[in-house]
Amino acid sequence: MDRPYVHISCVSNVFIKQMRFAKAGDIEQGHSHCFDHLTLLASGKLRLTALGKSTDFVAPHHIFIKAGVEHELMALEDETVAHCIHAIRDGERVEDIVDPASVPVSAAWLPDNAYPMTTDELDKVAGVAQ
Repeated sequence: MDRPYVHISCVSNVFIKQMRFAKAGDIEQGHSHCFDHLTLLASGKLRLTALGKSTDFVAPHHIFIKAGVEHELMALEDETVAHCIHAIRDGERVEDIVDPASVPVSAAWLPDNAYPMTTDELDKVAGVAQ
């Protein structure tokens, strides 16, 4: 039993946490959030356990997560993929987080505040000679 592979992005105050559960039985340990949010089950099957009860979901599906409720996610089949999606409502470090691999080649429009992206990384993605 392992944890999922996690990939995080944040653009225009929308936070996305992608979780790829490689094997059935992989678990995202119990945790809670300050705000209500949705988890998009993109592929596979997932069991959500909260308040002592479990519910199984099959992709594609939106799963509502209530603020303050501790919950755990467990993959019921290999290669299950889910995305937690919510707005960043308050706090520090709300600049954009963009993985260079997710940027199209014609990315001159990428915001200047993209983090942790640098101009050098952007040029590499766009294929600009150094």
